[in-house]
Amino acid sequence: MPHAPSHVLNRRHTALRQTLAARGLDALIVTSLPNVLYLTNVDASAAIVVIGAEHFRFVTDFRYAAAVEATRGTASECVGVELVRVDTSYDETLASVLATLPGAHVGFEAEHLTVARHQWLESKLQDRGTDAASLVATAGIIEALRLRKDPYEIDTLREAARRLSAVARGVLSEGEVRRGRTEREIALAIDWRIRGAGFERSAFDTIVASGPNAALPHARPGKRTLTESDLVVLDFGGVYDSYCVDLTRTVSLGTAGPRARAIYAAVREAHDRAIEAVAPGRSRFDIDAAARDTLGRHGLAEAFGHGTGHGLGIEVHEQPRISRRRGDDAGPGDDDAVAAGMVFTIEPGAYLPGWGGVRIEDDVLVTDTGVEVLTDVATELIEL
Repeated sequence: MPHAPSHVLNRRHTALRQTLAARGLDALIVTSLPNVLYLTNVDASAAIVVIGAEHFRFVTDFRYAAAVEATRGTASECVGVELVRVDTSYDETLASVLATLPGAHVGFEAEHLTVARHQWLESKLQDRGTDAASLVATAGIIEALRLRKDPYEIDTLREAARRLSAVARGVLSEGEVRRGRTEREIALAIDWRIRGAGFERSAFDTIVASGPNAALPHARPGKRTLTESDLVVLDFGGVYDSYCVDLTRTVSLGTAGPRARAIYAAVREAHDRAIEAVAPGRSRFDIDAAARDTLGRHGLAEAFGHGTGHGLGIEVHEQPRISRRRGDDAGPGDDDAVAAGMVFTIEPGAYLPGWGGVRIEDDVLVTDTGVEVLTDVATELIEL
């Protein structure tokens, strides 16, 4: 499986170390597994990184130690990494690593370390006396670095979107969605195509929602059989070389009725207006408003309850969130604006309980001058 080249990892490490220095931190404990992957190329189910100005320690057990060693001397080596093998428990091993950092101010990812684990580590450090390292809560340090994709990530996401688009075109043109099939059968067929297109796995549980089930944004495919005049929401994604892409189309079984056509046209217009609003420096709230206001003009404001988009990368849902401004959001600021290198979805929808729903989703990249739509599948209403 391809991995980020060593020079890309080195840039990430340098940027992180600069951030730690600016915050007065001597080191950071990384327990978020997506963040571990971002820094090391190792996709592990258990691992911890402790990174400081002069050290990079990778704490893991025998299952993943070989994966670290296998990169030595390769183009994707995590240069400078010191492998620390877990013999007892992860926390005991981490405490031993922290014991080598006397007097250091060590950040930890507050969103990814439980209260119980934090309290245990604190007690272990207190046992070592006044010269022990002190723990400092942090939030979003590495996630902020992941917001803007580097060229390696952009190339990977472009290829992933190209492959997912081909999957979608095949699903829509080769008879996968047809009368008499159940939602679950279609979902399985889509998942098979995703794997056949070179993806490691589906990025999430594939959604096939037909008829009234389409009014549920995150419906689970069930035993319902598709019938004439159904609108069917198809939402699926894949993980390619550790990066996630996501796409949704809504189709009609047979000729769509006037109401279905009107709602579909409104959602498609909202989708188009939101994409047109994407540009570097543009507020993510304004991008959301472009979709939301469009649906409001069509009398569908109450039918659109979720955000217009979410970030894509190592995780299928990450920053930035393209959404309405919440009550606890401050006024306009740098964190509101999208910037070149960000990749996210645009996915407005309209959901009418008891009737059905429509959602159209594409993946976009913010460029230096505007926007690039990564996915490439027709958005016209398809009648099967």
